[in-house]
Amino acid sequence: MKFHPRFILCAILLTNKLNVISQPSNDPSFRNILSLAYTSEAKISPSGKHVMYKIRSVDWKNNCYNNEYWLSKDGGEPFQLTNSNGGAKNAKWSPNEKWIAFLCKKDMHIQIQVIRVEGGESFQLTRTNTNIVDFEWSPDSKKLAFIQSEGEKVNKMREKQFGKFFIEDTEPTNYQLMLVNLNTNFYYQQIIPRTNSDSVFNNAELLIDGKDYSVNKFRWSPDGYKIAYEHQPRRSLDKSNKLDISIFDLKNRTTHLIVRNPSNDHLIDWSPDGSNILYSSNLNDSISTYFANNKLFKISVDGLIKMQLASTFDEYISDVIWNTTGIYGLAWQRTKRYLVKIDPANGTFDLINNTFRIMWTYSLSTDGKKMAVAARNADGLSEIYIGDSLFNNLRKVTNVSHQIKNWPLPKSEIIQWKSEDGIPIEGVIYKPIDFNPNKKYPLFVVLHGGPVSISTPRPIPSTFYPVYHWIMKGALVLYPNYRGSVGYGANFRALNVRKLGIGDAQDVISGVNFLDSLGIINRNRLACMGWSQGGFISAFLATNSTMFQAISVGAGISDWVTYYVGTDLHTFTKQYLKATPWDDPKVYRETSPISAIKQAQTPTLIQHGEFDKRVPTANAYLLYQGLKDVGAKTKLIIYNDFGHSISRPKERLAAMQHNWDWFETYVWQKATITD
Repeated sequence: MKFHPRFILCAILLTNKLNVISQPSNDPSFRNILSLAYTSEAKISPSGKHVMYKIRSVDWKNNCYNNEYWLSKDGGEPFQLTNSNGGAKNAKWSPNEKWIAFLCKKDMHIQIQVIRVEGGESFQLTRTNTNIVDFEWSPDSKKLAFIQSEGEKVNKMREKQFGKFFIEDTEPTNYQLMLVNLNTNFYYQQIIPRTNSDSVFNNAELLIDGKDYSVNKFRWSPDGYKIAYEHQPRRSLDKSNKLDISIFDLKNRTTHLIVRNPSNDHLIDWSPDGSNILYSSNLNDSISTYFANNKLFKISVDGLIKMQLASTFDEYISDVIWNTTGIYGLAWQRTKRYLVKIDPANGTFDLINNTFRIMWTYSLSTDGKKMAVAARNADGLSEIYIGDSLFNNLRKVTNVSHQIKNWPLPKSEIIQWKSEDGIPIEGVIYKPIDFNPNKKYPLFVVLHGGPVSISTPRPIPSTFYPVYHWIMKGALVLYPNYRGSVGYGANFRALNVRKLGIGDAQDVISGVNFLDSLGIINRNRLACMGWSQGGFISAFLATNSTMFQAISVGAGISDWVTYYVGTDLHTFTKQYLKATPWDDPKVYRETSPISAIKQAQTPTLIQHGEFDKRVPTANAYLLYQGLKDVGAKTKLIIYNDFGHSISRPKERLAAMQHNWDWFETYVWQKATITD
C-alpha cells in the first residue's frame, strides 16, 4: 500500500492497463463491456490541493469487483492509494490533511484502516468483533467516532447453544456509537494480537450503547465538543420513518433531543459556526415519504428557532453539505443533474449551471474555493475533475473514457410523448450509427428500477441487458422515464400511487405507439425488459398486453400480496397502494401482474436472485408457474447466492447472455435458445 514517488510509474502502468483492458478491438464483446473500469467519489482535500477518488475494476479470475482509492497530489499523476483486496470504501480525509481513513474487511469484520498522506503503509486502527458501519474524524484529527452493531456477539453466543435462527421484527440489532483515539504508534506496529474484547484494542469508548435506539448517522460539531446524531427505535428499513435527531455533549455525557416529527428526520450537517443543525424532514407526513419531496430545515442547537430552506424547490435535494460559502446539494431537473446552492440566511436557491449532464458526486475545500466532481456527459464515462468553485478552471484528473475511445458509439437523444391519459413522458432513445428515418427497426424497451430513479443518455447503455449489441445489430432502444421517475417533480412521482403497473404500462405502450407513428419501428419485433420496478412493469405488460414479441422480467413483482408479506420493505407497498392487502384487496389485485395471468401469451424470461429479500423469489416462481399453466413460453433462471441484484461479473455475463439468447429467438427469430 506504499505510495512513495517511485511507485507512481507502476500506478501509471496500472492505469494504462485499465484503460485498454476493454478495447481489444472495435467490436467489443459482452465481457469487454462488463470489464470497463469506472470512477466515483471525487473527494477533495481540506486545503483543495489534492483529490482522492475510487476506481472499480473487474477481477474475472476471482469473480469480483475491486474497489480501490487513488490519489492525485498537487495536480500530479494519480496513483493507487489503497490495496485492500478490492474492498476499500468510505475513505475520508482527516481535517489536518495528514491522514486518510477508510473501511475494509480485516479479520472477518469491516474495520478502520488509516494511511499517511505523505507515504507509508496503512495500519489497522480498530479490531472489533462486529462490522464497523461508518466513521467520522474529529475536527482536531485526534479521534474518530464510529458506528458498529451492538448485538453480533450476543448472536454468536446464542448460536453456540441453540444453533442459527432468526426472529422476525426483533433482529438485526441496533447500532451503537463508539469513540477511538488516533494512536499513531500503531503505524509502526503491523502485527497486533487478536483480543476477545468487545471494543477495539485502541481503548475505544462507548458513547451510545444502542439499547434504547439505533444510531444511524452522526456529525461532529465544528468545535469537537458535541456530536449530532439521527436515531430510530430499532434498526430496520421499515422503521426509517421514525428517525429523530439528538445532540450528545462529550463534556458532560448528556443527550438532548432536538428534532422529533411523526415522519423521518434526517441529519445532514452542522452550520460552520456550530450554531445550527441542517436536516431534512417530511414533518407530519409518514405515508408518502417514498415519492414526496424532502424538506430542508435549519434549527438552532437549542431547538428554539427553525427555518425551512428552498421551500419552493420541486425535487429531491441530495448530497447536501453546509460550507462557509453556503449550502449545496444535487438535484435532478429532467435528465440533467445540477448543483443547487442555497442561501442559509433567507432560504433562496440557485441552480448552478455547468457543462456536465450528470454529476454523481462533488466535494468542496474547507474555504469553498476549490472543488472536485465526478461527472460525465452522454458521450463519455464518468471522470474526476478538480478546479476552482464553482466549475471554474476544472482539470480532468482521470481518463477512463479512453477505454471506449475506439468503440463505435450509438446515437442518443431525449424524446417526449403523451401517455394515454395525456401526461407528458420523456425517454432516451438510442439509434444505430447508420440510422435511416425511412427504415423500420426492431425496438427494445428497457425500464429502470425504483420507481424513483431515472434513465439518462450514456455511451454504453448495458448492464444485465446487451443493449449496446442490439443497437449495433440494428435496433432502436427506448428507456422511458415513466411516471414515478425522479427529475420531473413531486406530482409526477405520485402519479403511480394506487396505479402501480397500470399508469406505468400506459406510459410504455404510448411510447411505442409514438415511435410507430414516426414510422421507424417494426411492430413485429418488439421487446421489453427491466429489473426490480422495471421487472414489475415488464411482468405487468407480459400479462396485460400482447404488444411485445418477448419480455424479460428481472427481480420483478408478480403479486403485491406475495411481495408485501415477504419483503424487507413493507412500507413501500403501504405508501404506494395506500392500504394493506387486508384493508383493500381490490387495489392489490388490480395492480398485480398475476391477476391477468390467464390472458398472458408473450414469451417471458424470468431472472431472479436466490436470496432476494427486497422482492422475494416467490414472485418469480409464481409468475413462472402461472405462465406455464396457461401455455405461454417461459424460462426461469435463478442466480445462486444473490439478493436483489447480481453483484459478480461472471453471473452478470450469464444474465446478459441469457437475455441475448432469449431475444435472439423471439425478436430476431433464431431457431433455438442455448441453455
